[in-house]
Amino acid sequence: MSFPPLVLVPLGLSLGAVLLYVSYGLLVNYNAARKTGLPLIILPFDCGNPLWMIIDRKIVQLVRRHRIPFFCSWGTFIRFNWRGWEIQDRYRAHQQLGDAFFFVTPGKNYLQLCDEDAVSEILQRPADFPRQPELAVPLSPSEDLQSLIRQTDGPEWQRHRRITASSFTEQVHQRVWTESILQSTSLIRYWSSKSSINTVAKDTRTVSLHVMSAALFGGKSYPFRGTDEDSSSTKEEDSSSYGEALKIILDRCMPLVVLGRKNLSNPWLPKSFRQLYQATLVVREHMTEAYEGEKRAMMHNDQVDNNLMTSLVRASQANVDQKGSTHQEGLTEEEVYGNLAVYNFAGHDATANTLAICICLLATQPSLQTWIEEEVNGILGDVPSNEASFEDVFPRLPRCLAVVYETVRLYTAVAIARSTGSSPQPLTLGTRTVLIPKNTVVRPNHSALHTHPRYWGYNSLEFRPPRWIITDPRFSTANAYYLATSHPVEHLKEPPTWNNQSSPFVGWSGGARNCPGRKFAQVELVGVLVGLFRNFEVKPVPLQGEEDWMARARLSDQIRMDMGCKPLLQMLHPEMAMLEWKRRAPRIPRDPAMLAHLTRPGQKHFPIRNIS
Repeated sequence: MSFPPLVLVPLGLSLGAVLLYVSYGLLVNYNAARKTGLPLIILPFDCGNPLWMIIDRKIVQLVRRHRIPFFCSWGTFIRFNWRGWEIQDRYRAHQQLGDAFFFVTPGKNYLQLCDEDAVSEILQRPADFPRQPELAVPLSPSEDLQSLIRQTDGPEWQRHRRITASSFTEQVHQRVWTESILQSTSLIRYWSSKSSINTVAKDTRTVSLHVMSAALFGGKSYPFRGTDEDSSSTKEEDSSSYGEALKIILDRCMPLVVLGRKNLSNPWLPKSFRQLYQATLVVREHMTEAYEGEKRAMMHNDQVDNNLMTSLVRASQANVDQKGSTHQEGLTEEEVYGNLAVYNFAGHDATANTLAICICLLATQPSLQTWIEEEVNGILGDVPSNEASFEDVFPRLPRCLAVVYETVRLYTAVAIARSTGSSPQPLTLGTRTVLIPKNTVVRPNHSALHTHPRYWGYNSLEFRPPRWIITDPRFSTANAYYLATSHPVEHLKEPPTWNNQSSPFVGWSGGARNCPGRKFAQVELVGVLVGLFRNFEVKPVPLQGEEDWMARARLSDQIRMDMGCKPLLQMLHPEMAMLEWKRRAPRIPRDPAMLAHLTRPGQKHFPIRNIS
């Protein structure tokens, strides 16, 4: 079959124009990056192009499967030119190329960093290295919200941060703790009633959504319902429709960014796109109802908690009172919805993904489950979990918090990115200062920073929470005094803060723009671990002919190989992780007589063994 010249000519011209554009972009960016003297890797597609981000993994898998000659011979393409490459590569690229190297693409240059001092420097210079515009989720009634979220930086960001950060109080953290224990107690009741479950990711999303709704947005406490449990409640009493809509948006946000919300409703687009459009309507309706309800409560002087929603409502009312003023301190209604969208996106999904990964990692190591169970029961004794005091118990659970830190170290859900902006910026790399070209995206390589043996030792790729624990040198199994006093025998080895010295750990970012919900997430994750592992243990279900150790090794490999960005880091096929939960056998104290005179009324303390 032959094509008429009238078809071939435009097709050839279009292809030639694309190749010319790609070649010109590569040449310009190559010359700019070459002047730095840093190693360069040339890639055919822009890593940050939304269109490429939709299909990158599929294209790379296609090239590998069919061994397409041109791209297969371009080894750096299948190694680096897809989202999530750094999770599989870890620190190896930096071992080969150095602590800093460039990805040169037709669109932009991307500086990859694995130097704690350089990362500390860019985080402490927000004016010189502004935030790279992130993918905004347009959930507001206004179509201008996407650009609003992207442009919030500098003084604008400081205004937003001042208003929202005030809501992360100890009162809110107390609510997070209580709700996390409540949700995890229902969660483990559901999981342990099944012979096996493969819904860890779905159920942890539900738990995270309920905690966030109750503590951060002033909502009521929703009862937990498992994935296959039928809900007989009314829409007002059920969070499932909102949670499912939020999940659809988070999983399919790229078409939303590329096409815009309104265009997704076109009938000629795929059904999945129209479902995405409906999901945005559901989430917008939910946020509008919550916002308007909080406004009505404040107008009627009803007693309200101090949470994110109340802070945003007060700020919006302050903005109304300031109309006509040139100095705006409050928030417009559009800005309120913008903040709600951001906290829904980051606060819910990032924590849920981290929790699912953490549970699967613990399922591969029974000794670690015993390690944290000993701590929890050693502190709580006979006190029911739902009666545990946040102020008294949470600071005394360093092992549980170490599990959280270690999970975030290996699998950081949200990566940070900065830019040099419209002008070149000097950056200290080792013993020399390099002038980074303008419009360069600067990406701290979290996966490399968090696993490089230079920082974390020979076992840097292993899941080993005890690396975060410092043991009191006065402690011994024969000296139970320190178990029963207010002085803990173990402490969490916190990473250095950015204000004092640099640190290779950037799990919750750093500098002025560190994550305001850091403690919120930590309290939630520790609370869930307490509820799950105090009386229960988990293991992967063996396949036919497998022994337990073989099943654990298989699950460990699955976690490592199944990680990807969608858009946040998560297990791409969590349903393949089949787990079995069982109640632990009661544990007998090793020396009850030794502890009897040291035990607080109603409590039992057991010696804690160290497996580090």
